[in-house]
Amino acid sequence: MDAETPLLEIEDLCLSYYTRAGEIPAVIDFSLSLKAGESVGLVGESGCGKSTVAMGIMRYMGNNGDIVGGSIRFKGRDMASLSTKELRQLRGSEIAMVYQEPMAALNPSLKIETQLIEVPMCHEGISASEARKRAIEILEDVRLPDAEMMLKKYPHQLSGGQQQRVVIAMALLSSPALLLLDEPTTALDVTVEAGIVELIADLSKKYGTALLYISHNLGLILEVCDRVCVMYSGEVIEEGSIKEVFDKPRHPYTHGLFDCIPLPSADKNARPLVPIRGQLPLPHERPKGCNFGPRCDHFEAGLCDAKNIPLEPIDAGASGHQGRCVRWRDVRWGEEKPEATVPAAAASDERGEEVLHVENMQKYYPVHDRSIGAFISRKGVRYVKANETLTFSARRQETVAIVGESGCGKSTFAKVLMGLETATDGKIRFNGHEIGNQSVHDRTPSQLGSLQMVFQNPNDTLNPSISVGGHIARVIRKFGVESDPDKVQERVYKLLDLVKLPRDFATRRPRQLSGGQKQRVGIARAFAGNPAMVVADEPVSALDVSVQAAVTELLMDIQREHGTTLLFISHDLSVVRYLADRIIVMYLGQIMESGTTDEIFSPPYHPYTEALLSAIPIADPHVTKRHIVLEGALPSVLDPPKGCPFNTRCPKKLGDICEREMPPVQKPTEGHGIACHIPLEELRKAEAVIKAAS
Repeated sequence: MDAETPLLEIEDLCLSYYTRAGEIPAVIDFSLSLKAGESVGLVGESGCGKSTVAMGIMRYMGNNGDIVGGSIRFKGRDMASLSTKELRQLRGSEIAMVYQEPMAALNPSLKIETQLIEVPMCHEGISASEARKRAIEILEDVRLPDAEMMLKKYPHQLSGGQQQRVVIAMALLSSPALLLLDEPTTALDVTVEAGIVELIADLSKKYGTALLYISHNLGLILEVCDRVCVMYSGEVIEEGSIKEVFDKPRHPYTHGLFDCIPLPSADKNARPLVPIRGQLPLPHERPKGCNFGPRCDHFEAGLCDAKNIPLEPIDAGASGHQGRCVRWRDVRWGEEKPEATVPAAAASDERGEEVLHVENMQKYYPVHDRSIGAFISRKGVRYVKANETLTFSARRQETVAIVGESGCGKSTFAKVLMGLETATDGKIRFNGHEIGNQSVHDRTPSQLGSLQMVFQNPNDTLNPSISVGGHIARVIRKFGVESDPDKVQERVYKLLDLVKLPRDFATRRPRQLSGGQKQRVGIARAFAGNPAMVVADEPVSALDVSVQAAVTELLMDIQREHGTTLLFISHDLSVVRYLADRIIVMYLGQIMESGTTDEIFSPPYHPYTEALLSAIPIADPHVTKRHIVLEGALPSVLDPPKGCPFNTRCPKKLGDICEREMPPVQKPTEGHGIACHIPLEELRKAEAVIKAAS
């Protein structure tokens, strides 16, 4: 196929779903051209139609979805004219897709081996042994440890990140010409994400595979794509090369997305994030004229709502840069910034008394080997050392972030702190009381109310049969904040005001709320008991950037108003850089580095911190990063390395001393600790990982 001939041509595509209420137009007049080896990003908020486009390309829209206009041509063939048999042959061999939710793509009743080998056997007719060999190779390519053992497992026996890598491996098995990736790295750590993105890019170059990335992570799109299409409410509202769109965005919505992203230079006090106001309109409730009009700061009545707005070229000299805005010539881009209110309390950086003190805390889980050999040798018990000698503290109104890869022990510590687990050894003092050995059942209502948690997935923590007001009121009554029904109701309303939700949401059920609204309910519930500390476990990782900005600012506003201590658990160092006062970097249950946010983001670094910083996707083309990709996988917690836990992956390993001895904690400053054998003088010589434009 000619390199200049488009592999995929989409022209004026319209996709609709049919419901009892009638036709719902999900995507309107979508056009895209994609050549072999080219990568294009689709970005926008949830519900804008990104995934629907991918499903339309795959011709997999279910019984109630269909193409109602336009065309999709793959290698010159009209996809609408293909038979069911031809589509089955095409899917998986020439067009493959990586889905956002890996468990939706994996059969829970079949082993990984069965699901992987059937792809080349079905599409290429090769033998089972040859297919198995290729499956092992591709699992090693996506950096899954012990590929042979991985093949023997069922999907539920893998972590979310491992499941996602299996799905990526499955998509790559037959070297497809076109690969559709729907949020392919959402469930992955930043270090794994960096490795997978590099792997996909290498395979794309090797086989000439065209890539269509669907993501709300603009930093990822900047790193992996040649062009980008910004979608809003079923339409492309801006498209162009990465340089054009990221350097000179010309649609107010694109500008709004960039204002929601915490960049390395962002200051949470001087320049807070500005979430896009309002909500994405439902497909059957789109406004007249510009769909973004009701949320746009540059809306002009009689002009923006007069008629449907077409895509038109922007800047005559710019090739392929288009926008769907009638006022892009009038707006003084870069000079007008959305207003953000900086609370008075933000000016003060004073921290209060110590609220939490953790000293040499350990959490071990016994694992019993019931084999005959273990019984004879009397070595039938091994221990998973989830947390090993953790020591740190947190003060009133301070935000302390715990970062690290999945399996490093972040969430285990949160469970011990909340009383869902008890510590094996060491001390945890909260508000002057020892709670490390107290389970949640042994704690007083006052202790329970003063230590609350915001969970990663609100869907799993909100009872679908209880109203929003019922969830919040239960906490108020349970912890003795109020007992009078009228006062309870009034406090529910005040908490809804606090998290910026309408009061009539008190009567709604969780299913009637968006993901961001559910997370706000989770925050309101966490603050209902007047807590001294809130533990937030990945509270924004599953949210769009606009909702993420709103929830992040909300947490900070409430913290300032109530003087709450926030323990923020995350692997997203962009959000951590913006939100945290101090950062603790964990690896395999141990603290590798701790210090203020500025200290962690500047040399000297621990080699692991250095790798984490290098893996951050940054949505700014003027920021440069040093390229560091960690080799290998996180070691097994059942058989951790001797000496420094990071020695098996460390690019700066000194030698035998790293394998024999635990590293000492070196202190560049009083509050900054680095657990490493490399002399401090050498660590100070490290070049900054992230360099912002001057």
